[in-house]
Amino acid sequence: MSADPKDLQAFFRHSRERELLASFDPGRVPAHVAIIMDGNGRWAARRGLPRIAGHRAGWKAIREVMDACDTLGVRYLTLYSFSSENWRRPEDEVKGLMSLFVEALEAELRGMEERGVRLKLIGRDRELPSATREAFVRAEERTKGNEGMTLVVALNYGGRAEIRDAAARIASEVAEGRLTPDGVTEDAIASRLYTAGIPDPDLVIRTSGEMRVSNFLLWQIAYSELWVTQVLWPDFKRYDLLRAITDYQRRGRRFGGTE
Repeated sequence: MSADPKDLQAFFRHSRERELLASFDPGRVPAHVAIIMDGNGRWAARRGLPRIAGHRAGWKAIREVMDACDTLGVRYLTLYSFSSENWRRPEDEVKGLMSLFVEALEAELRGMEERGVRLKLIGRDRELPSATREAFVRAEERTKGNEGMTLVVALNYGGRAEIRDAAARIASEVAEGRLTPDGVTEDAIASRLYTAGIPDPDLVIRTSGEMRVSNFLLWQIAYSELWVTQVLWPDFKRYDLLRAITDYQRRGRRFGGTE
Protein backbone atom coordinates (compact mmCIF):
# COMPACT_ATOMS: atom_id res chain seq x y z
CA MET A 1 0.00 0.00 0.00
CA SER A 2 1.54 3.31 -1.12
CA ALA A 3 1.73 6.28 1.21
CA ASP A 4 -0.97 8.91 0.72
CA PRO A 5 0.66 12.20 -0.43
CA LYS A 6 -1.79 14.24 1.68
CA ASP A 7 -0.93 12.19 4.79
CA LEU A 8 2.77 12.67 4.09
CA GLN A 9 2.42 16.42 3.80
CA ALA A 10 0.38 16.58 7.00
CA PHE A 11 2.81 14.41 8.97
CA PHE A 12 6.14 15.79 7.71
CA ARG A 13 5.69 19.51 8.30
CA HIS A 14 9.17 20.94 8.85
CA SER A 15 11.17 22.40 5.99
CA ARG A 16 14.01 19.88 6.13
CA GLU A 17 11.49 17.02 6.16
CA ARG A 18 9.73 18.52 3.13
CA GLU A 19 13.09 18.69 1.33
CA LEU A 20 13.50 14.94 1.80
CA LEU A 21 9.92 14.31 0.72
CA ALA A 22 10.77 15.85 -2.64
CA SER A 23 13.00 12.83 -3.36
CA PHE A 24 10.85 10.24 -1.57
CA ASP A 25 9.39 7.54 -3.83
CA PRO A 26 6.11 6.18 -2.34
CA GLY A 27 6.40 3.19 -4.68
CA ARG A 28 9.72 2.01 -3.21
CA VAL A 29 9.03 1.99 0.51
CA PRO A 30 10.81 -0.86 2.34
CA ALA A 31 8.20 -3.39 3.41
CA HIS A 32 10.12 -4.24 6.56
CA VAL A 33 12.31 -1.88 8.61
CA ALA A 34 14.25 -3.26 11.58
CA ILE A 35 15.90 -0.98 14.13
CA ILE A 36 18.69 -1.59 16.64
CA MET A 37 17.77 1.08 19.16
CA ASP A 38 21.06 2.05 20.81
CA GLY A 39 22.17 4.96 22.96
CA ASN A 40 19.57 5.30 25.73
CA GLY A 41 22.17 4.92 28.47
CA ARG A 42 24.57 7.41 26.90
CA TRP A 43 21.73 9.88 26.36
CA ALA A 44 20.93 9.73 30.08
CA ALA A 45 24.57 9.87 31.19
CA ARG A 46 25.19 13.05 29.19
CA ARG A 47 22.37 14.67 31.13
CA GLY A 48 23.35 13.33 34.54
CA LEU A 49 20.22 11.17 34.68
CA PRO A 50 19.72 7.52 35.67
CA ARG A 51 19.75 5.06 32.78
CA ILE A 52 16.05 4.33 33.12
CA ALA A 53 15.40 7.98 32.19
CA GLY A 54 17.10 7.26 28.88
CA HIS A 55 14.84 4.27 28.31
CA ARG A 56 11.77 6.40 29.03
CA ALA A 57 12.97 9.00 26.55
CA GLY A 58 13.57 6.17 24.10
CA TRP A 59 9.93 5.15 24.31
CA LYS A 60 8.93 8.57 22.96
CA ALA A 61 11.17 7.90 19.96
CA ILE A 62 9.44 4.53 19.47
CA ARG A 63 6.06 6.23 19.35
CA GLU A 64 7.25 8.75 16.78
CA VAL A 65 8.90 6.13 14.58
CA MET A 66 5.84 3.88 14.75
CA ASP A 67 3.64 6.73 13.52
CA ALA A 68 6.16 7.69 10.83
CA CYS A 69 6.48 4.13 9.52
CA ASP A 70 2.72 3.74 9.44
CA THR A 71 2.35 7.02 7.54
CA LEU A 72 5.08 6.11 5.06
CA GLY A 73 3.51 2.74 4.28
CA VAL A 74 6.02 0.43 6.00
CA ARG A 75 4.25 -2.89 6.61
CA TYR A 76 6.55 -4.36 9.29
CA LEU A 77 8.60 -2.55 11.93
CA THR A 78 10.87 -4.66 14.14
CA LEU A 79 12.43 -3.10 17.24
CA TYR A 80 15.36 -4.66 19.11
CA SER A 81 14.21 -3.72 22.58
CA PHE A 82 16.03 -6.13 24.92
CA SER A 83 18.62 -8.72 23.98
CA SER A 84 19.28 -12.04 25.67
CA GLU A 85 22.59 -10.54 26.81
CA ASN A 86 20.95 -7.51 28.44
CA TRP A 87 20.16 -9.50 31.59
CA ARG A 88 23.78 -8.77 32.59
CA ARG A 89 22.90 -5.14 33.17
CA PRO A 90 22.35 -3.80 36.72
CA GLU A 91 19.35 -5.40 38.39
CA ASP A 92 17.54 -2.11 39.02
CA GLU A 93 17.86 -1.15 35.35
CA VAL A 94 16.48 -4.50 34.19
CA LYS A 95 13.56 -4.33 36.63
CA GLY A 96 12.81 -0.78 35.54
CA LEU A 97 12.84 -1.81 31.89
CA MET A 98 10.49 -4.72 32.45
CA SER A 99 8.07 -2.44 34.28
CA LEU A 100 8.39 0.15 31.54
CA PHE A 101 7.33 -2.41 28.92
CA VAL A 102 4.12 -3.04 30.85
CA GLU A 103 3.47 0.67 31.38
CA ALA A 104 4.13 1.55 27.74
CA LEU A 105 1.92 -1.22 26.38
CA GLU A 106 -0.97 -0.14 28.55
CA ALA A 107 -0.52 3.49 27.48
CA GLU A 108 -0.19 2.78 23.75
CA LEU A 109 -2.58 -0.10 23.19
CA ARG A 110 -5.64 1.99 22.42
CA GLY A 111 -3.72 4.03 19.86
CA MET A 112 -2.40 0.86 18.24
CA GLU A 113 -5.93 -0.48 17.95
CA GLU A 114 -7.18 2.78 16.42
CA ARG A 115 -4.42 2.70 13.79
CA GLY A 116 -4.89 -1.00 13.10
CA VAL A 117 -1.39 -1.92 14.27
CA ARG A 118 -0.80 -5.59 15.05
CA LEU A 119 1.72 -6.52 17.76
CA LYS A 120 3.99 -9.57 17.67
CA LEU A 121 6.56 -10.52 20.30
CA ILE A 122 9.66 -12.51 19.33
CA GLY A 123 12.26 -13.97 21.69
CA ARG A 124 12.31 -16.37 24.59
CA ASP A 125 9.21 -14.98 26.24
CA ARG A 126 8.93 -17.74 28.83
CA GLU A 127 11.98 -16.30 30.59
CA LEU A 128 10.36 -12.89 31.04
CA PRO A 129 8.83 -11.72 34.34
CA SER A 130 5.22 -12.85 34.46
CA ALA A 131 3.77 -9.31 34.46
CA THR A 132 5.77 -8.36 31.37
CA ARG A 133 4.92 -11.55 29.52
CA GLU A 134 1.22 -11.30 30.37
CA ALA A 135 1.09 -7.68 29.17
CA PHE A 136 2.43 -8.74 25.78
CA VAL A 137 0.07 -11.71 25.60
CA ARG A 138 -2.90 -9.37 26.21
CA ALA A 139 -1.67 -6.88 23.64
CA GLU A 140 -1.08 -9.58 21.02
CA GLU A 141 -4.53 -11.00 21.60
CA ARG A 142 -6.25 -7.61 21.34
CA THR A 143 -4.45 -6.63 18.13
CA LYS A 144 -4.26 -9.98 16.33
CA GLY A 145 -7.11 -9.12 13.99
CA ASN A 146 -5.68 -5.76 12.95
CA GLU A 147 -4.69 -5.43 9.31
CA GLY A 148 -2.37 -2.43 9.38
CA MET A 149 1.32 -2.30 10.14
CA THR A 150 2.81 -5.13 12.20
CA LEU A 151 5.00 -4.03 15.11
CA VAL A 152 7.46 -6.78 16.00
CA VAL A 153 9.10 -6.40 19.42
CA ALA A 154 12.31 -8.41 19.92
CA LEU A 155 12.42 -8.97 23.68
CA ASN A 156 14.84 -11.37 25.40
CA TYR A 157 15.94 -11.97 21.85
CA GLY A 158 19.23 -13.29 20.45
CA GLY A 159 19.89 -14.27 16.85
CA ARG A 160 22.04 -17.26 17.77
CA ALA A 161 19.46 -18.47 20.27
CA GLU A 162 16.76 -18.18 17.61
CA ILE A 163 18.77 -20.30 15.16
CA ARG A 164 19.57 -22.79 17.92
CA ASP A 165 15.87 -23.12 18.80
CA ALA A 166 14.98 -23.64 15.13
CA ALA A 167 17.70 -26.28 14.80
CA ALA A 168 16.42 -28.06 17.90
CA ARG A 169 12.90 -28.17 16.45
CA ILE A 170 14.20 -29.57 13.19
CA ALA A 171 16.34 -32.18 14.96
CA SER A 172 13.32 -33.30 16.97
CA GLU A 173 11.15 -33.55 13.86
CA VAL A 174 13.81 -35.55 12.01
CA ALA A 175 14.22 -37.89 15.00
CA GLU A 176 10.45 -38.44 15.10
CA GLY A 177 10.32 -39.11 11.35
CA ARG A 178 8.19 -36.03 10.60
CA LEU A 179 10.97 -34.45 8.54
CA THR A 180 13.75 -35.98 6.44
CA PRO A 181 17.32 -34.60 6.32
CA ASP A 182 16.72 -33.69 2.66
CA GLY A 183 13.75 -31.66 3.81
CA VAL A 184 15.95 -29.32 5.84
CA THR A 185 15.90 -26.51 3.29
CA GLU A 186 16.36 -22.79 3.84
CA ASP A 187 12.58 -22.42 3.74
CA ALA A 188 12.23 -25.14 6.35
CA ILE A 189 14.63 -23.33 8.66
CA ALA A 190 12.98 -19.95 8.08
CA SER A 191 9.56 -21.37 8.88
CA ARG A 192 10.84 -22.44 12.31
CA LEU A 193 12.36 -19.11 13.27
CA TYR A 194 10.55 -16.72 15.61
CA THR A 195 9.81 -14.54 12.56
CA ALA A 196 8.04 -17.25 10.56
CA GLY A 197 5.58 -15.62 8.16
CA ILE A 198 7.30 -12.21 8.31
CA PRO A 199 9.39 -11.06 5.33
CA ASP A 200 13.09 -10.45 5.93
CA PRO A 201 14.01 -6.83 6.70
CA ASP A 202 14.73 -4.65 3.69
CA LEU A 203 16.42 -2.00 5.82
CA VAL A 204 18.23 -2.26 9.16
CA ILE A 205 18.85 0.99 11.04
CA ARG A 206 21.29 1.29 13.93
CA THR A 207 21.51 4.38 16.09
CA SER A 208 24.46 5.71 18.17
CA GLY A 209 27.08 5.01 15.51
CA GLU A 210 28.06 1.49 16.51
CA MET A 211 29.12 -0.57 13.49
CA ARG A 212 27.84 -4.03 14.43
CA VAL A 213 24.61 -6.02 14.32
CA SER A 214 24.78 -7.24 17.94
CA ASN A 215 23.25 -10.69 17.46
CA PHE A 216 20.12 -9.25 15.82
CA LEU A 217 18.17 -11.23 13.20
CA LEU A 218 21.32 -12.99 12.03
CA TRP A 219 19.50 -15.25 9.58
CA GLN A 220 17.04 -12.67 8.32
CA ILE A 221 19.39 -9.76 7.51
CA ALA A 222 21.63 -11.66 5.08
CA TYR A 223 20.75 -9.22 2.29
CA SER A 224 19.29 -6.30 4.22
CA GLU A 225 20.54 -2.80 3.55
CA LEU A 226 22.28 -1.25 6.57
CA TRP A 227 22.05 2.37 7.65
CA VAL A 228 23.96 3.71 10.68
CA THR A 229 23.56 7.10 12.31
CA GLN A 230 25.43 8.81 15.15
CA VAL A 231 22.10 9.99 16.58
CA LEU A 232 21.31 8.41 19.96
CA TRP A 233 17.99 6.59 20.02
CA PRO A 234 16.04 9.06 22.24
CA ASP A 235 16.98 11.81 19.77
CA PHE A 236 15.91 9.79 16.68
CA LYS A 237 13.05 11.62 14.98
CA ARG A 238 10.79 11.24 11.97
CA TYR A 239 13.34 13.24 9.96
CA ASP A 240 16.03 10.62 10.70
CA LEU A 241 13.74 7.80 9.62
CA LEU A 242 12.81 9.60 6.41
CA ARG A 243 16.52 10.24 5.75
CA ALA A 244 17.27 6.53 6.18
CA ILE A 245 14.47 5.49 3.83
CA THR A 246 15.31 8.00 1.11
CA ASP A 247 18.93 6.85 1.25
CA TYR A 248 17.71 3.24 0.98
CA GLN A 249 15.70 4.18 -2.11
CA ARG A 250 18.84 5.44 -3.86
CA ARG A 251 20.56 2.07 -3.53
CA GLY A 252 20.46 -0.82 -5.97
CA ARG A 253 19.69 -4.13 -4.28
CA ARG A 254 21.30 -7.05 -6.11
CA PHE A 255 21.06 -9.94 -3.63
CA GLY A 256 24.41 -11.34 -4.72
CA GLY A 257 23.85 -10.62 -8.41
CA THR A 258 26.16 -8.79 -10.79
CA GLU A 259 27.07 -5.10 -10.48
